[in-house]
Amino acid sequence: MAKLISQTYGQALYELAVEENKVEQYLDEVRALRAAFLDGDDFIRFVKNPRVTQDEKQKVIEDSLKGRISDDILGFLVILNQKERLADIEGIFEYFISAVNEQCGIGRAKVSSPTELSGVQKEEIEKKLLDTTGYKKVEIEYITDPSLIGGIVIRVGDRVVDGSIRTRLYELKRGLI
Repeated sequence: MAKLISQTYGQALYELAVEENKVEQYLDEVRALRAAFLDGDDFIRFVKNPRVTQDEKQKVIEDSLKGRISDDILGFLVILNQKERLADIEGIFEYFISAVNEQCGIGRAKVSSPTELSGVQKEEIEKKLLDTTGYKKVEIEYITDPSLIGGIVIRVGDRVVDGSIRTRLYELKRGLI
């Protein structure tokens, strides 16, 4: 359900950005708001607090953001508040950023490895991802996960390439049983 909500509102924001021809401006604002809202849990606790009324939330949003962000983004936040969807803002912003990145040919990937990868290894992974995905650019988040034992796991969108030793051992164990 939360994914559908994020997709619906994120797509609406994306369509507004395209319609107004302000994709880059909105992207910058969304990234700034995302960083500000989601650093710590204060904002999420605030919007989920049942003691804080919608009017109080709207007043805080308007007072703190008016003049700092575009009227369209401010209006979008007000609508989210009225529809009681502020708690879903992280997913909404993620969907919007993904839609803009897709339009620009920018992919996002998560690469997990048991140890820190060297610069050369990171360059090879980026080159391979660019060659196989068709993206113009790839934003890669590197994660160190010692439980993998060896190998790497690459996630691009909903696709996963799992070349970890942990998975190979699990499959071998399952095959023997």
